[in-house]
Amino acid sequence: MSKSLSRSSAKQFCEITAKSLPLSCPLPTNRLWDGHPRVYLPITKTENVTCPYCGTEYLLKDKKN
Repeated sequence: MSKSLSRSSAKQFCEITAKSLPLSCPLPTNRLWDGHPRVYLPITKTENVTCPYCGTEYLLKDKKN
């Protein structure tokens, strides 16, 4: 029995807390086989940001004081 590999072609949305900063994409929970180079995203300036590689949208849930 073979398993089919699911690609992450669907647009993703993630809520990030201040504890998770600094934000980098892909997240540590993402699969390595379909990842892209790690990029750090400046979410604290706008409270939302989109990854230029995969299009994942991130929203800062609670702003760090």
